[in-house]
Order: sequence, then structure tokens, then C-alpha cells
Amino acid sequence: MPCVILAATEYDDDPARVDRDAVWAFLSTDAYWARWRDRATVEAQLDRAWRVVGAYDAGSGRLVGFARAVSDGVALAYLADVFVVPDRRGRGIGHGLVSAMIDEGPGALFRWLLHTADGHGLYREHGFAEPDATLLERPSRLG
Repeated sequence: MPCVILAATEYDDDPARVDRDAVWAFLSTDAYWARWRDRATVEAQLDRAWRVVGAYDAGSGRLVGFARAVSDGVALAYLADVFVVPDRRGRGIGHGLVSAMIDEGPGALFRWLLHTADGHGLYREHGFAEPDATLLERPSRLG
């Protein structure tokens, strides 16, 4: 995906551009869903991701948001670790991240899954809904 700049925020799916220290800093302290992970786990998840999208301040290049996906690359993908840093929330960056990941990339026609305890309104605006009767889940035993 080429770089896209919207309202002083640039969205880019180049994994080499991701500030891994910034991702680690957020996931290890602010993310209710990820604080159990150690740095090695986060690094492995970044290395093995099917796709990542970063949101960057267009002026400074600072990572201000992030999303990661796991996929078979053909028909199914899982959206994970979507976040916007606190000082940039409320500016549509979350919408931009989700759109760049699920609508503008190679998985635009896939079935997308995610888990979240918040952000339901954001995700509904991108077509997510409660699962139908065809979805079963075995909960994680990690924590």
C-alpha cells in the first residue's frame, strides 16, 4: 500500500517503518488486552504478522497509531493490537487505521475477526457485528 496522508496523519504498511519501541511501550503499559505479553512475544508477533499498518504524524514521522493482522492471505484475517496514542485520540486516526487495514489493503474482501472490550462503535462503522451462529471460539489459556 502506498503511503496515504489524511489530516496530518500518514498511514503506511511498511513493516520496516514501525517503531517497535513505541508499539512495545503502548502494549506493555496502556493496552488492557496485551499487558501479559513480554517483549519477546510482541517482537515475535510483529515478525510473524501478515500485515501491519502504522499511523504516523506527517510532520515528525512519530508513530501515533498501529494495527496488526494475522491471516491465511486468502480469505480470513484477524485484526489485532489496534491503538492510537492518548494525545492523538479523537482525530479519526482509529478509523483511518481500520480502513487502511481492512478496506484498502489486500484483505478487502476477506472475512475479518477481532476481539475487543471497547471500540464497538468504531468497528461497527467498518462492518463488524456480533458473530453469527457459524462462529465458535475456544478462549485463550494464556491469560
